[in-house]
Amino acid sequence: MTNARPHKPKTGRGVAPKPLRKKPLPAGRPREWYISHNRRLKAMRLAIALMDTGVYVPEKATNRKIRATAARVGIHPPSNTTCRLVRELIRDEMS
Repeated sequence: MTNARPHKPKTGRGVAPKPLRKKPLPAGRPREWYISHNRRLKAMRLAIALMDTGVYVPEKATNRKIRATAARVGIHPPSNTTCRLVRELIRDEMS
């Protein structure tokens, strides 16, 4: 039996990992597709941020709490539609 620890890459405390390189979106799609795509990305970032703060139940994710989280994370305030999508993502994640 060894006391070896599993290898963990050193990122330092308080240092965020490098973001993935962004690829351009495919050309030629209808405008609604791009709007929907960006809305889903924004909702996913907000759902992750909310779950990181301990909000695991959609009923606890009010529009006010979602918008406050967006301000804290540095995302533009989401629309009512995006807030609804955030709650759906949290609901799907918990089922």
